[in-house]
Amino acid sequence: MAISSLFLILAVLLVLLALGVPIAYSIGIAALTAILPTMSLDVSVVTAAQRTFVGMSSFSLTAIPFFILAGNLMNQGGIAKRLVDFVMALLGKLPGALLVTNAGANALFGAISGSASAAAAAVGSMVRQGEEEQGYDPALCAATNGASAPSGLLIPPSNALITYSLASGGTSVAALFLGGYVPGLLWALCCIAVGVILASRKGYKGVPGRYDWKSLGRATLSAIPALSLIVVVIGGIVGGVFTATEGSAVAVVYALILGVCYRNITWRSFWAIVVDSAKMSGMVVFLIGVSNILGWVMSFLQIPQAVSAALLGLTENKYLILLIMNVILLAAGTFMDVTPAILIFTPLFLPIVKTFGMHPVHFGLILVYNLCIGNITPPVGNTLFVSIKVGRTTLAKTIPYMLWYYAAILIGLILVTYVSALSMGLPALAGLV
Repeated sequence: MAISSLFLILAVLLVLLALGVPIAYSIGIAALTAILPTMSLDVSVVTAAQRTFVGMSSFSLTAIPFFILAGNLMNQGGIAKRLVDFVMALLGKLPGALLVTNAGANALFGAISGSASAAAAAVGSMVRQGEEEQGYDPALCAATNGASAPSGLLIPPSNALITYSLASGGTSVAALFLGGYVPGLLWALCCIAVGVILASRKGYKGVPGRYDWKSLGRATLSAIPALSLIVVVIGGIVGGVFTATEGSAVAVVYALILGVCYRNITWRSFWAIVVDSAKMSGMVVFLIGVSNILGWVMSFLQIPQAVSAALLGLTENKYLILLIMNVILLAAGTFMDVTPAILIFTPLFLPIVKTFGMHPVHFGLILVYNLCIGNITPPVGNTLFVSIKVGRTTLAKTIPYMLWYYAAILIGLILVTYVSALSMGLPALAGLV
């Protein structure tokens, strides 16, 4: 019964998504459809409403709207150019200097803004003119831009990791944030390595001349205020100075002051940013609330236990189980956004990995890494399509280069999955796990 209910949920969800029904409504309707055979309509609807309210009432959830607002303030605050200049001064001597700069700046800006698509749009626009002047292949530039942008979603502050913390029943946000650094940097390094290889094959050189320490110093001083946001917020959360929610409020104040000092935010633009952030936050918070219905239905019908028994019935080898999970998550990520996918798959897979002793922090980073790949894979692949639009090229021309990046990023996924120290090392050193 539990497995059949799961298939019913997935079938209804896929049909509704194909019909264009918003994801939050699709999740709620699919969950109620599965519970109706065992519970009356009036009881199930009232309980669903209660679960939605409970899901949106978590104090930790307040961090997401604040981080969204901070990210939007950073997007408008003149941060991207300073980060691009800093990375160019640091890595510009490598072959394909602009490709390498794009990848490195995406990791930094994506972490600060909290949006892969925003990073692809902002950083891609900054480096495009230089790439055009130096004769870079637009399709290669678009592939580099798109492939590297999601790395920032793993580097804190990360709304995806906060969502996982809520979905997993309260996994430490500080531990998740600290654990996200190495996987996020690994993703970025994989993209930088591919960029260097492809640039070398095409004959794209780095910046000529000796290493310019003065330029690096000036670029570093210019970028320090933006980079300090990560130090202040994450340092405060990990050090126990404030909670993730309080840290998100600090990030808003810091980003606002920075934008005003850079003279890129006015009262009119600030109001537009607040309204846009409120709309985005409303969608995310409502989605999390509705997903609580799905969690309740799965728990009531004992679906996680049934899935666990089914997988363990196929094999008790934890490495094969993790491989199967990765394949499922990669497939789901191609047509589903990161947030709803986290809310759906966390209650399904987390109990299974706990049976063979995997820490929730490690699994959370595997989950988010997997689903971030969906940002750059068709048919959804929002970040990929943003980078193609910014790069003024086509999907057909970009995909051959993307295959190189997919291969490198998947190697990173394998390392994150099977080498627990990559995710657990920093949280363990900090005494958080």
